[in-house]
Amino acid sequence: MPDYGHELLFGMFLTPSAEDPDRVVALAELTEAAGLDLATFQDHPYNAGFLDTWTLLSWVAARTERLRVSANVLNLPLRPPAVLARAAASLDRLSHGRFELGLGAGAFWDGIEGMGGRRLTAGQGVAALREAIDVLRGVWDDAASGPLRRDGKYYPIPGMQRGPVPAHDIGIWLGAYQPKMLALTGQKADGWLPTLEYLRSPDRVTGNRLIDEAAVAAGRDPREVRRLLNLFKVDVSSRNRGFLQGPPEQWVDQLLPLVLEKGFSAFLIGRDDPRLIQTFGQEIAPALREAVAKERTGSGTGTGRARTAAVLAERQPGLDYDALPASLTTRSVEPGDPEYEHVRDSYSWHGSPALVIRPQDAAEVVDAVAYARTQNVPLSVRSGGHGISGRSTNDGGIVIDMSRMNKVEVLDRTTRRIRLEPGARWGHVAQTLAPYGLAMSSGDYGDVGVGGLATTAGIGYLVRRYGLTIDHIVAAEIVTADGRLLRVDDEHHPDLFWAIRGAGGNFGVVTALELEAYEVDNVVYAQLVVDATDTAGLLRRWGRLVEKAPRDLTSFLALFPGRRGNPAMAQVTLVYAGDDIEAAQSALSPFLEVGPILDQQAQLVPYPAIVAPPGNRHRGQGLNDTRSGLLHHITPQAADLMATMIRSGDVMIMQFRSAGGAFNDVARDATAYPHREQNFSVLAATVPDRRVALDKLWAELYPHLDGMYLSFESDTHPDRLLDAWPEPTLSRLRAVKATYDPDNVFNRNFPIPPAHRADTPDPAAAQPGTTT
Repeated sequence: MPDYGHELLFGMFLTPSAEDPDRVVALAELTEAAGLDLATFQDHPYNAGFLDTWTLLSWVAARTERLRVSANVLNLPLRPPAVLARAAASLDRLSHGRFELGLGAGAFWDGIEGMGGRRLTAGQGVAALREAIDVLRGVWDDAASGPLRRDGKYYPIPGMQRGPVPAHDIGIWLGAYQPKMLALTGQKADGWLPTLEYLRSPDRVTGNRLIDEAAVAAGRDPREVRRLLNLFKVDVSSRNRGFLQGPPEQWVDQLLPLVLEKGFSAFLIGRDDPRLIQTFGQEIAPALREAVAKERTGSGTGTGRARTAAVLAERQPGLDYDALPASLTTRSVEPGDPEYEHVRDSYSWHGSPALVIRPQDAAEVVDAVAYARTQNVPLSVRSGGHGISGRSTNDGGIVIDMSRMNKVEVLDRTTRRIRLEPGARWGHVAQTLAPYGLAMSSGDYGDVGVGGLATTAGIGYLVRRYGLTIDHIVAAEIVTADGRLLRVDDEHHPDLFWAIRGAGGNFGVVTALELEAYEVDNVVYAQLVVDATDTAGLLRRWGRLVEKAPRDLTSFLALFPGRRGNPAMAQVTLVYAGDDIEAAQSALSPFLEVGPILDQQAQLVPYPAIVAPPGNRHRGQGLNDTRSGLLHHITPQAADLMATMIRSGDVMIMQFRSAGGAFNDVARDATAYPHREQNFSVLAATVPDRRVALDKLWAELYPHLDGMYLSFESDTHPDRLLDAWPEPTLSRLRAVKATYDPDNVFNRNFPIPPAHRADTPDPAAAQPGTTT
């Protein structure tokens, strides 16, 4: 059979022994440490000597960071598919996309029946498995309308709410040997997972033909089905020179034909042997990958994903899909792919990109940028995808989605040096740093990605005590428009290092940031719900209190219009950066006079508790027309105008963030964020049909503003450039732009025209979504 072109996977098939559970987990951890991809475990719930496989999978996923986990294979008759679907999606979300679903129709029927399961014939087992696959995919399909209903013979679903949605497109891999099971694999599954010793011999793998025929008959490309293989009778120290009974180089020679001639692309070793795990991960897997890559290069076969004719028909015009580099074919999502609905939108904005690329390392980002430059379509870069400003998705273009580059590392606890990849969420950053007694101020919402915030500014809950997020960046790694991967800091490319701290989206794709965190463990967190009938008075009082407060205290205020006869309401959030209860009470108490208090709470909590990532789906569900500005003080005139805005009914929410303190200790030219004298940030948001009314109201407030917070502004007019970067900052940025992106490749994030263009920004050049 041919090579199906899948990226190679290597892993272990470990015994879930209940006698020594710590050893099982240690072997899984060693599997990850050895560089292997996958740990799998057999599932025999009726065997009292085995740990429960699902519990073990969850535990191992929690103890590892990169390792994929799967059963090998789950016993369907004892795991009803409706429950299994939710359990699988939950584990996949908790592990950030590291769960795969090995599934079997059932065996050892005496044990199954003894536990209350229904005994089935072989034919009934296949039919039940067919129904189960449809149930699983139906539960995960949140794009479908209404509840899931199925008239199954084995698994009827009268009416079930769908969801949760997995973090990635979970592969359903079937353990199959007989013709009906092999046909089902070709028709509906994502993978075939047999054990070599149960097949006739290593050089007579006949299942592929039946799978391929069934796939074609079902209108699928046979390459859609990955071929995985369990290997049990192996020994790296043996001298008998039998099949996989010898040194690593012999393994490579013997496994290579299974890839190139039999189509297998994943190998799982069924031995609980630490030395073998290390040898397999550190010697055999890299050597086999190299050998396969060499053969594929010579034969023209590349790694990639197969797409059906129906999926190909969804491709959008104007993009050369076939020119995508081989390194990115398994990282790309097209409009017809199942994952597309999960990656097309940001949290706040709907999008219809022609292609979403999800690189896993900096080298793949280089390839993605190089490819995007050859295509005359918009290019957006996305980190977490919250995207209030609307620039992390587009219509008809390319999105480089950095969500899979999400590592969070403490490099040196003594110096508090940390390293963050741009796809990490700030809530996860807080959780990772907490055991070290460290934190990093980063906005107010843990689902926001690192990259967008940390290249703009970062006005967070600790800002008055510790300053902006960008003030703590000490180095960065960035892919520039010409395809270079640069490390930038005060000594290396200092002009670019300056620019990315405040205007980073204009200069490349940041692939990593190094920051100096600060010592924070617990904080005092308080919330007040306030009657905002006297809106202007409330804003003035809150503003005065903030400016008088010690810099350990940061406060945000959210203002909501009255509805159904109720008055306008405000929610005041107060965070004291420390665990000194007496000092915190002294700082917080004056805010009880801000207005009529309807509800209040205060508690001492770990910092991660106030920015925990909710893991929301991104469906363009936010208020996507926003205006942003900065205030030195909340003057009576400004307060009156903002009160008029919220009373109008045309503004859905206004949010005010306190700045000042350490925020303003930094010189205005130290970073590309020059607004170092203002004390407040203000945001107003509404729905599209009230945009004109918002603009009129904002125009009246505008003379009282001085500057803008970039990530909260959706107006892309070139005039806003000077609000974001008043001179001389803008001219300095244009000079840096001319050096690192003279062709304006990165032109979505308030595009800065390169200095060699006209002194006055060219509106055509400044419109997002154009490439030159």
